[in-house]
Amino acid sequence: MGAYFTRLAAAYVRGRLALAPTFASLTETQAALFAAPLDALCEDEQQALIALGQERGLRLHRFKRTMELPRVRKVLGILKGMQPQSLLDVGSGRGAFLWPLLDAFPSLPVTVVDVLDFRVADALAVRDGGVSMLTAIHGDVAALTLADGSFDVVTMLEVLEHIPDTDRALASVCRLAQRVVILSVPSKPDDNPEHIHLFDQPTLTALLQRHGMARITVDYVLNHMIVVARK
Repeated sequence: MGAYFTRLAAAYVRGRLALAPTFASLTETQAALFAAPLDALCEDEQQALIALGQERGLRLHRFKRTMELPRVRKVLGILKGMQPQSLLDVGSGRGAFLWPLLDAFPSLPVTVVDVLDFRVADALAVRDGGVSMLTAIHGDVAALTLADGSFDVVTMLEVLEHIPDTDRALASVCRLAQRVVILSVPSKPDDNPEHIHLFDQPTLTALLQRHGMARITVDYVLNHMIVVARK
C-alpha cells in the first residue's frame, strides 16, 4: 500500500492542472494521463500524476494515508456495517475523513458541503479529475434547501463544536438524513480556540431526539465521542 490515497491524489492533480496555464507545457506522455478515464490508468500512471503534481507545487500531503485518525477508522467501520446508499458529509475540511471514505467506498455517491470555498474547490478538483461519485456544495448546512431525506446517511465529524447555532444545524442534518446521522465531537476540553461548545452524552442525545432521531448509541475513541443516531 502506497503512501497516498493514490487514485484520489491522481484525480486531484488532474482536476487542478487541467485548467492551469502550464497544461500546455506538458509532454505528450503527460498529457495522455489527463485524456484517459481515471480508472483506466494503472498504478504507475497514477503515481506519475502524483509526481507531476509534486513537481508543479501542489499540496498533496492531505492525501497521505498516514494522516488517518483512529476516530475516522471507527466511523468507516460503522459505515461498512450499514452499507449506505448515499452520503452527505458536512464540513469536510481538509479531507481527514473524506479521502479515507472515498477510498473505502469508491462506488458510494458522496456529497460534501463546506462553508469554505477553497475546501469545496479541492473536492471539485477531485471530481473533475475523474471521481464522478463525488460532488460538493459551497454553503451552510443549516441553509440547504434540499428535500427531506435527500441522503441515506449524513456524517458530521468534528464540526458541531464550531457552530454557534448547534440546534439549527442539527435540525437540518436530521432532516436531510433518511436513515442515519453520525457525529463526532471532542469529549474533553482542549486548547482549540475555535471549539466553542463541549457536549456531553445526555445533552447531545436530547438534541438529536428533539429532531426526530430515535435509536442513539455513543462510543468513545481517544478523547472523542462518536454518536450514531437512527430514525
